[in-house]
Amino acid sequence: MPTYSYKCKNCDHAFDIQQGFADDALSVCPKCQGQLIKVFGQVGVTFKGSGFYRTDSGAGSPKSSGSGSSSSSKPAKTGE
Repeated sequence: MPTYSYKCKNCDHAFDIQQGFADDALSVCPKCQGQLIKVFGQVGVTFKGSGFYRTDSGAGSPKSSGSGSSSSSKPAKTGE
């Protein structure tokens, strides 16, 4: 079961609670009956290395985007 963090807008009471995915979000503070907001933290996934961005696809990709004539040349005929 995931753990969610909540914080009260009125009294700043903050707490964590385990809830199922199908459970409704809490809206009332257990301490002062004020309005709760869900607090989102940092994501636990970090992407490192190359290959995650369009510009990381190859060493020549930034150079090839500016020169359109070299990539559109016809292939050489062989066997003549």
